[in-house]
Amino acid sequence: MTVQLSAEGNSAVVRVLDEGPGIPEEALPHVFDRFYRAQPSRDRSTGGAGLGLAIVAAIVRAHAGTIVAERRPEGGSAFTMRLPAIRE
Repeated sequence: MTVQLSAEGNSAVVRVLDEGPGIPEEALPHVFDRFYRAQPSRDRSTGGAGLGLAIVAAIVRAHAGTIVAERRPEGGSAFTMRLPAIRE
């Protein structure tokens, strides 16, 4: 997993890249829904409850930010969060 942080205009951008199997294209619109699991047949002990990304999205949106999930062409997934930057 790789975590990248950058500044773009008035936004702080956090990008999380993984190298796993990736999220199926048809699942991408739903990954931030509560209790959604891309592979519902997986055992809960290894597959989670489907709340992690929903919680992350709620926190990002509560801070006036955005979050996007996408498949990486080389494999894996990318999650990009944009948050308003505070300048001092």
